Amino acid sequence: MPDMIELNYLPSGDAARPLHARDPAGGNLRLRLLTYNIQVGIASRRYHHYLTHSWKHVLPHAESLSNLERIAQVIHSYDIVALQEADAGSFRSLYVNQIEFIAQRASFPYWYSQTNRNLGKLAQHSNGLLSRRKPLCVHEHKLPGIIPGRGLLEVHYGRANETPLVLLLVHLALSKRARLRQIAYIIRLVNRYEHVMVMGDFNCQAQSDEMALLHEHTRLCRPVDELPTFPSWRPHRNIDHILATPEIRIDEAQVLPHTVSDHLPITVDITLPSHLTFDSHEPRALKS
Repeated sequence: MPDMIELNYLPSGDAARPLHARDPAGGNLRLRLLTYNIQVGIASRRYHHYLTHSWKHVLPHAESLSNLERIAQVIHSYDIVALQEADAGSFRSLYVNQIEFIAQRASFPYWYSQTNRNLGKLAQHSNGLLSRRKPLCVHEHKLPGIIPGRGLLEVHYGRANETPLVLLLVHLALSKRARLRQIAYIIRLVNRYEHVMVMGDFNCQAQSDEMALLHEHTRLCRPVDELPTFPSWRPHRNIDHILATPEIRIDEAQVLPHTVSDHLPITVDITLPSHLTFDSHEPRALKS
């Protein structure tokens, strides 16, 4: 069974104001979502930086916090943000939980950190969620693979005892064999629910066998546009995706030209079906 993790709360007057709005025509809820592989706060701008900047993956560097500040400036206007390749607080990140740091700087009241490869003080490889509304629940999943260390966050929004909006936040493996096993796992999760979005770094393109398998066995719609996100300095591969089931209307999708990683962030504006509603309460502190 997946683990349910505790919600982290950051008290802030600004953060308590939800950014999502109602569609003036139909009264449906509209949300802005973003997914971003932040490469542990390392700004790569050329292929040779994978070699010359490789030490930054194991040692702290002076630009890391300023790069995280720049990321926070880009994402602050979104409602829900998925982060991949973050560090949850180790030597290389100056013992800063990068997800919490960005949440504070961008005034998100809720943040969630899933550490999938724990190397102690050396590295804390993590996925993250930043949210302006309190989810009903959050579950951690360990994805199958040849090498352990890939995870998925399952996040439910809405009201108790009603149909939820379910987000699956993913970072898939580098090998095709492992990705196919992980896609099979995701298919089983997607098919449990009516309204689902899957977002993150898939490490495969829209026309790949892995994505074909996902679309063949779920109701997830293919992206309207194949938006290249990698590498950030000359993007030609669309390996970051945000997918949704048909009743969730994607009004706009775009890639942001923000080169503080080897990936570019991808965003969508969505309109939810009218029967999907969120609680109107303001965020409140949770028991520690």
